[in-house]
Amino acid sequence: MRINTVLCDLLGIQYPIIQGGMAWVATAELAAAVSEAGALGVIGAGNLPPEAVQREIQRVRSLTSKPFGVNVFLLSPFSAGVMEVIVDERVPVVTTGAGNPGKYMALLKAAGVKVLSVVSTVNMAKRLERAGVDAVIAEGMECGGHIGQIASMPLVPQIVDAVEIPVVAAGGIYDGRGLVAALALGASGVQMGTRFVCATECTVHRDYKKAIIVARDRSTVVIGRTTGHPVRVLDNKLARQVLQAETQRGSGAEIEGFAEGALKCAVVDGDTEYGCLMAGQVAAMVTREESCQQIIDHVMATAYEALERLGGVTAG
Repeated sequence: MRINTVLCDLLGIQYPIIQGGMAWVATAELAAAVSEAGALGVIGAGNLPPEAVQREIQRVRSLTSKPFGVNVFLLSPFSAGVMEVIVDERVPVVTTGAGNPGKYMALLKAAGVKVLSVVSTVNMAKRLERAGVDAVIAEGMECGGHIGQIASMPLVPQIVDAVEIPVVAAGGIYDGRGLVAALALGASGVQMGTRFVCATECTVHRDYKKAIIVARDRSTVVIGRTTGHPVRVLDNKLARQVLQAETQRGSGAEIEGFAEGALKCAVVDGDTEYGCLMAGQVAAMVTREESCQQIIDHVMATAYEALERLGGVTAG
């Protein structure tokens, strides 16, 4: 049995799985390991300057010959320069977040780059389809980091019904049961982030990984709702400070000031109290550190098990 979808054909990958392009987390080492395991590894450009992204791209190529991608944060002041580097380096796939990549589409298409954009609403999915993206990533509010307002279960089928291009489900995906559920909703594959934070090849601080591994079902909270940029994180002193400021109707600048540089503090310094520990609701399911190959193998094995169980279901 093999699960092959249009996403596999579009991206040239073995399994319909994309690794989330998490800023500070998705380095060349992680992206290369995911790609080597048969999925699509993605470098998280975040707010990195173009020359730093170029080094990461070249590092990936020294570690794997398989397809990979770069996630571009469109609100970054360096996004235009990063797009130029992507074209110059002939990166096969780009994923985008926090906006519309429309102004870059001609450049990317001319270079043969496949473009997948993260969306959290039906209207945005339609808009980006008109802009010419190759697929959309329907991201539910269960995911870690920046979130929308709709959960994956209702969001994915609505977007599938609204567009003709492939849809990738993101948010709340841990193993093959999530993959099969996404396929049942009409998606062509899934994007996973939180589980890969605890991959052996992920270079984040060990204390960040430990915080995810010990997380429980209600360990995540959403901060920043009053700023218009809500973020799902693990509950800690930073999160509680932000939530208190929001309750007291602090200014957007004051609230965002709490988190300034906090993601780097978590990823690089391992500050689990005042670092921004971005993680999705599936953090409670992550119980150990594993290699990317083990993660992908487990996702696919549990997907086949789920399909076999469903094969025994009869109508009546």
